[in-house]
Amino acid sequence: MAARFEVRHQTGQGYHFVLIATNGQVIATSEHYESPGSRLEGIDSVKRNADAPIQDPAGSNSGR
Repeated sequence: MAARFEVRHQTGQGYHFVLIATNGQVIATSEHYESPGSRLEGIDSVKRNADAPIQDPAGSNSGR
């Protein structure tokens, strides 16, 4: 099973999504959006940019 996006709504806060790993753990949570359409645009943006390189401007190489 691949990672998946789960769409959510919170009364008074708006719409958001979470990215869930194959082990069921939430690995990313979006900002809150005013509309479901904007939320879907956010998901599309993550999909398009997920293959982005890692940048470490401080040169810390944390975790390696």
